[in-house]
Amino acid sequence: MAASLPQKGLAGMPPQQQPHLPPSAASAPGQPPMPPQGALREISPVFLCRIGQETVQDIVTRTMEIFQITRATQLPNGVTQSQAVYQDRFGKLQEHLRQLALLFRKLRLLYERCVEMTSDLQEGPPELVPYVGEEMAAVRVEPCSPAVNQERQEVLEKVRQKNQEMKVLMDQMRNLLWDVNAMLTLRK
Repeated sequence: MAASLPQKGLAGMPPQQQPHLPPSAASAPGQPPMPPQGALREISPVFLCRIGQETVQDIVTRTMEIFQITRATQLPNGVTQSQAVYQDRFGKLQEHLRQLALLFRKLRLLYERCVEMTSDLQEGPPELVPYVGEEMAAVRVEPCSPAVNQERQEVLEKVRQKNQEMKVLMDQMRNLLWDVNAMLTLRK
């Protein structure tokens, strides 16, 4: 069942959502070739991640198109527009939303398959897990040389000076903006 997830997720998608190259086409130099349709069960997690990256790019593109459609749509302001124009935009919007839902489903399938294939790699090292009920051994820190301490103090002082200069500049800019806004308000 789990082995058929990518096949169902990729073969069940409309042609415009499947990878852009045909299975037999040679890919760009330096990239691994696309696997044939029968070899979908042996796809590597890297290839699935690349398909996932393309899917995310498609999702972003579709979302931008949805925003462009909604931005171009005029709000009703008493002027009657053609009902056909609204129906056309509404149809485009519905189609983009349907495609977006399919892309998210495809991305979910790819994610689940990647997690399944790399489940043995996802265990974190045990030393990063905090100990419960045990006392941690104190970490011994070696003292720094006086030259390092002095350099640190100099760098900290320079940072303090730069922060103070930036604060003064920000205050001046704020005052300038207040003055400009006040003049613009008086001019009206």
